[in-house]
Amino acid sequence: MDIYEDARTVSRADLAAWLRQVASQLETGQLFYGAAGTIAVADQVHCELEIEQEDKDEFSVEIEFSWINPKATPTETPAGAEKTTAAEAPVEVEKAADPDDADEEPAAATAPTA
Repeated sequence: MDIYEDARTVSRADLAAWLRQVASQLETGQLFYGAAGTIAVADQVHCELEIEQEDKDEFSVEIEFSWINPKATPTETPAGAEKTTAAEAPVEVEKAADPDDADEEPAAATAPTA
């Protein structure tokens, strides 16, 4: 089930800034998405990096992270405690080599406001 997806063309500098922002959020344990969405990040995360050459002049890089919600694992759940479901949260970045589309600005991922 997709929770959130965003695809856009950005400059290399804006992409680097967005990746730094995502990295900072991962360090805090909370990943923000959309207008007010947030998801908790587990201490142990599975990650994948895939670099592909689509054709002679086009490349793509996919970065994916996934984890199981620690509250969902069946290890010693106290009697009467509420169970939660597994949470997988892929974060993918794909950048095609197309310099004509580098003039669009990305939306900044921000923390939800009160």
